[in-house]
Amino acid sequence: MICVGAIAGAFGVKGEVKLKSFTQKPQDCVAYGPLLDEAGAVILTPTSHRPVKDALAVRAKEVSTREDAEALKSIKVYVLRSALPEPEEDEFYFTDLVGLDVKTTDGRRMGKVIAVHEFGAGDMLEIKPQDSASFFHPFTKVATPKVDIGAGRIVIKIIEAE
Repeated sequence: MICVGAIAGAFGVKGEVKLKSFTQKPQDCVAYGPLLDEAGAVILTPTSHRPVKDALAVRAKEVSTREDAEALKSIKVYVLRSALPEPEEDEFYFTDLVGLDVKTTDGRRMGKVIAVHEFGAGDMLEIKPQDSASFFHPFTKVATPKVDIGAGRIVIKIIEAE
C-alpha cells in the first residue's frame, strides 16, 4: 500500500473532505480508485474533487455531512501499489527506496534507506548505518548517481567538507 494523502478535516458545510495530497500532481491522489485506510478498508470513494488552497476538496459517497468529514481528520489514505503506473526511467516511488542498501561511489557500505523525506528544499534520504545514528543525504542526480531497485542498492557520492 502506498500513502497518497491525509485527510485534513472537513471543507465547507456540505460534507466535503479536505485532502492533503502527497502525490506529485495533487489531483492524482484521487485518480487510482478508492482511498483506503492503513488496514486496507475503503474509507473514501471520491465522486468529485476540486483544488483548494494547498489541498483538494473531495466529495465521497461515504461522507454526507460536515461531521462525517471532521471525524476522518488526520487519517492517512492509501492506494494499492498495483493501482499506480510504473514510474518513468530515473523516477522512483519513495516506498520502493526504503530498505535498499546504500554504498558510496568508492564501495563503502553506509547502511540502509529507512525513509525518504521532503523538507521543501529537496528530497532527502534518511540512511541508517548498522551501528550509529541515521543521517540525511540529498536525493539528487549528483549526490545519488545510481539507484538500482532490482539489485536492491543505491550509490551515493560523499562530498567531503573543505
